[in-house]
Amino acid sequence: MSDKDFTATISVDQTPEEAFDAINNVRGWWSENITGGTYKLGDEFTYRYKDVHSCKLKIAELITPNKVVWHVLDNRFNFTKGKNEWKGTDIVFEVLKKGHMAEIRFTHRGLVPEYECFVVCSNAWGSYLNGSLRSLITTGKGRPNPKEGDGEEASER
Repeated sequence: MSDKDFTATISVDQTPEEAFDAINNVRGWWSENITGGTYKLGDEFTYRYKDVHSCKLKIAELITPNKVVWHVLDNRFNFTKGKNEWKGTDIVFEVLKKGHMAEIRFTHRGLVPEYECFVVCSNAWGSYLNGSLRSLITTGKGRPNPKEGDGEEASER
């Protein structure tokens, strides 16, 4: 892990198990356009946001209720010269018990400032973590990108 990798930490007044379950409910906080499994080791899923971003991920590590790692198998951006900047990176969620709180340490290993998408992607991750995921954990309702074709328009967070 590089000290340049994008990292963020949030704390929630819930158990590590509740936080871990919410993280793995990817459709509940990231996007309703997720296809594939998101709960078991080895599951592969695809994220898509309009024609702006798509990626295929694999659950490479799963230690209930403390850690999940998604390995990015493929990626495509329409807003960068390097269309597949995320390919080969890892998205890591570590869940720790801190008193009565659960602390989620998020690291996107390989998402570094040298990447053209770094600012946009790190801002989006920050918004998803501090907004949608936090809301899903604490209220049971996240704010994922809506399923395309539902008539709702969502902005990339």
